[in-house]
Amino acid sequence: MYTDTERCVRAVRSKDARFDGWFFTAVLTTRIYCRPSCPVVPPKAENMTFYPSAAACQQAGFRACKRCRPDTSPGSPEWNARADTVARAVRLIQDGVVDREGVPGLAGRLGYSARQIERQLLAELGAGPLALARAQRAQTARLLIETTGLPMADVAFAAGFSSIRAFNDTVREVFALSPSELRARGARGRSGAGGADRAGTRGTSGTEPMTTPGVISLRLPFRAPLNPDNLFGHLAATAVPGVEEWRDGAYRRTLSLPYGHGIVALTPRPDHIACRLSLTDPRDLTLAISSCRRMLDLDADPVAVDEQLRADPQLAPLVDKAPGRRVPRTADAAEFAVRAVLGQQVSTAAARTHAARLVTAHGVPVDDPEGGLTHLFPAPQALAALDPEALALPRTRRTTLTTLVAALADGSLRLGPDSDWDRAREQLIALPGFGPWTVEVIAMRALGDPDAFLPTDLGMRRAAAGLGLPSTPAALTARAAAWRPWRAYAVQYLWATEDHAINHLPA
Repeated sequence: MYTDTERCVRAVRSKDARFDGWFFTAVLTTRIYCRPSCPVVPPKAENMTFYPSAAACQQAGFRACKRCRPDTSPGSPEWNARADTVARAVRLIQDGVVDREGVPGLAGRLGYSARQIERQLLAELGAGPLALARAQRAQTARLLIETTGLPMADVAFAAGFSSIRAFNDTVREVFALSPSELRARGARGRSGAGGADRAGTRGTSGTEPMTTPGVISLRLPFRAPLNPDNLFGHLAATAVPGVEEWRDGAYRRTLSLPYGHGIVALTPRPDHIACRLSLTDPRDLTLAISSCRRMLDLDADPVAVDEQLRADPQLAPLVDKAPGRRVPRTADAAEFAVRAVLGQQVSTAAARTHAARLVTAHGVPVDDPEGGLTHLFPAPQALAALDPEALALPRTRRTTLTTLVAALADGSLRLGPDSDWDRAREQLIALPGFGPWTVEVIAMRALGDPDAFLPTDLGMRRAAAGLGLPSTPAALTARAAAWRPWRAYAVQYLWATEDHAINHLPA
């Protein structure tokens, strides 16, 4: 979109928050870059230029606006609606892969040379992988500076910087403040605005003071509207005991992370998602945040989705009644694939019971100061050694589960932000016991494909029949062609017609 100057100028003049994250406005006279909804008086059109990423702005010599904090705007929905090389690279960079494995590691995951990845990212984002990772580090550093009391040296290494000097230089260059000045400014903002700065009250990534050692509190921004009912209702209704729970209005779960583990509590608010993270190692902050955003589908563009679905007269009343439904996804793709197999042809309660048994037998115990959470969900490597005869499942289901776990454990099947969706589907359908329903539910919730579709799902067929839509899989698939590429969202609207626990926030 950033190449359409006229459209970008209109968005900036109208301060349209829907475009935050889609592009960034750089002001030639002040050398500052902003989000489209920046509250300041818009500059003259001839003084504006537009970039596709914060990293491109920083690389061109612009610094972040102190009013609208563009580095904390919602992520571009484009990268979660695509599975090409650039989109997969962006998702991996957001997960901190470049900081942990370098550009060669990023390229190796994608099956390309580092030079090819550099060229493709420059063409679409105006910045290479190192610049994008640097922008990500700067954002993580700002979050740690403003929300924790960690010494600056600890902040530097936790954010992924290789040296304190690189940390100081980057913070000064990006934010035009030293790390100490940034911390003091954040403290003044909290004391002067009751714990929320201007950006926080607008649903962006404002901060709150950290009241418990080791706990980071922040706001996760999203594009309005967001309907939390099916999003949190689904996560709570299917929660695996010991790994997930709904408590005091928040969805809580354990997280397996590269440097340790974490516990997150996510609470829906009208203009943001309140997030409390407890990490054993602060270096996992970047991945923990991106996992939570992906799980709650926070980078979606609900206006674009709902506009297309509303064009169908049968879906329009559902969209108008509760706009902004998201697709509830997962924090761990391999975990969800295992749970999808356990949920084949059984009730939600039975699926939770089977999963809880695996967790108790093979999960890694963790300490939850608030109680309720006891384990990490077992990794495929831990499940690869399980005895099939110990599983309280039909023999064919045992074979399905053990074959899946073996493929995940040896790396021949890769599910995650770097997955090619079509390739993953081909590999899954080739496994014994995998039919279209299991493959598509994994594509929808684990891979994040916004066009995944479940025409054989019983709830879908009942909902379709009740709305006068075709109810046979072939006919429903043909009718759903008009909903592409947002068929996974249509599934959420159709599921919501039934009075099921997944469609309601717990009391």
